[in-house]
Amino acid sequence: MNYNNQISEYIAKASEQQIAILDELRELVHTSVQNVNEELKWKMPVFNNGKDFAYLRFAKKHITLGFYNIEKLKDPNNLLEGKGNTLKHIKINSLDANLKKQIAKWLEEITE
Repeated sequence: MNYNNQISEYIAKASEQQIAILDELRELVHTSVQNVNEELKWKMPVFNNGKDFAYLRFAKKHITLGFYNIEKLKDPNNLLEGKGNTLKHIKINSLDANLKKQIAKWLEEITE
């Protein structure tokens, strides 16, 4: 996996519980999408494969996983938040198998 040291340093600043979730999400992005690059942009990890498609950010109470170009995403359970035309996000406090499966599906949809 093509991990960027700046992203590793960003993740290391989170709480212990958040680090575990951020690491899982990061790995999920890399295993779900081919030719992923990660960069620190706007002081947060941004993932691209020629075009930015997702970002991660942590706050005190949650982790945000955001998606660019949201017109490609299907969200039948209304998990995504945001009112913009180009960005949506989900706030994450824990990851279970169902959420990981949904995120993997979104990653596939957003990078088609």
